[in-house]
Amino acid sequence: MPSNLTIQQPNEKQRLFFTAKNKFIAYGGARGGGKSWAVRKKAWLLALNYSGIKILLLRRTYPELRENHIIPLMSELKGIAIYKETDKSFTFPNGSRLKFGYCDNESDLLQYQGNEYDVIFIDEATQIPEKWFDILKACVRGANKFPKRIYLTCNPGGVGHAWVKRLFIDRQFKTGENPDDYLFIPAKVYDNTALLQQDAEYVKMLESLPEDLRKAWLEGNWNLFVGQYFTEWKEEIHVIEPFTIPSNWRIFFTMDYGLDMLAGYWIALDEQGKAYVYREVYQSGLIMSDAARLVKSMTDEPIYAWYAPPDLWNRRQDTGRSVADAFAEYGIPLIKAQNNRAQGWLDMKEWLKPVQDETGRLSANLLVFRNCINLIRCIPALIYDSKNPDDVATEPHEYTHGPDAIRYFVAGRPTPAQKPIEPDESYIEFESQIDNFISFGG
Repeated sequence: MPSNLTIQQPNEKQRLFFTAKNKFIAYGGARGGGKSWAVRKKAWLLALNYSGIKILLLRRTYPELRENHIIPLMSELKGIAIYKETDKSFTFPNGSRLKFGYCDNESDLLQYQGNEYDVIFIDEATQIPEKWFDILKACVRGANKFPKRIYLTCNPGGVGHAWVKRLFIDRQFKTGENPDDYLFIPAKVYDNTALLQQDAEYVKMLESLPEDLRKAWLEGNWNLFVGQYFTEWKEEIHVIEPFTIPSNWRIFFTMDYGLDMLAGYWIALDEQGKAYVYREVYQSGLIMSDAARLVKSMTDEPIYAWYAPPDLWNRRQDTGRSVADAFAEYGIPLIKAQNNRAQGWLDMKEWLKPVQDETGRLSANLLVFRNCINLIRCIPALIYDSKNPDDVATEPHEYTHGPDAIRYFVAGRPTPAQKPIEPDESYIEFESQIDNFISFGG
């Protein structure tokens, strides 16, 4: 390290971030945890320690990138590395290069595809969709002995909340994802001793926030975040253990379908009008006949109504058939659901609103069996549309399929089950007397 370059002592959480060797390392969770400082220091430590290493530091927008990293590093690396505004990078005397980039939209990713980097830093990773993260992962490669890693910083909230939470908080991995590759280092403002000493008012501001904001920003609660549409959703309330559905309950099927995803749900309605989502189909790449065949094969019980979005009645130009036609051929008479998005989402909020049940415990009119894993993952991930506060954002699209299906169900104004008819005891006694009379008479 150059003799004229000094670094203040990192706090305990920052030290863990500096020394971690996992392939994917996420740091943060709450505001004020010293994330930006840790990213800058780790980036130029790597550049100084590995001659010729190629590093990319990303944020969602260029103004954020410049204010949080480029300007501070111009001061920190003065006389040590040369900054070139034309390609937005620092070059070091040992041949290392620290480049800065931004991804304000998907087309911005084109400038990185095909490039090779040894290390990528993604600052505020919850601001980018999972698809972008997957593309960036493919850029980390090279035939050398340099470390191949992606460092992420994150707070709850944003379009990427769900995938960051899945990988680093819930640790729910898909096929091909190695759990040992992923490490999360939680950091709160109380871990940032430098900030505590220099700006105590910032801490007081976080502590005085309304409950939901305080839990997300101060405590780093990943079940709450700013911009979440269904703030009513509480996993401890809405997710329940499976049980046998009573035979008199009314069963509905509701779905959202496209070649990208078939999301279908079997829902039981009890006598009080409470809905239980108890079975899920969630599969992509199915042509309409295969989708209909799969739904039919998974249905053993009588269905009171089959709900689907209106666009499934559109006829294809090449065949003249619609999705509704294909399902009808398999004995599934779809019903065209109402598709007023804003009203449907508001209705769904009412169904999810926690209320006290007859025992005094919090419950809701829409509950989900624990085996419906994709619906449980997607409902809390939905965020507000930036142009219409009554609507849900359609991106990331991967989280909208299951909730859309539930929206069609609640828009259908489903009617509750009927209570089983209890036999009339006096009528039973009267019949018994008649039987005895006939028997004696015989």
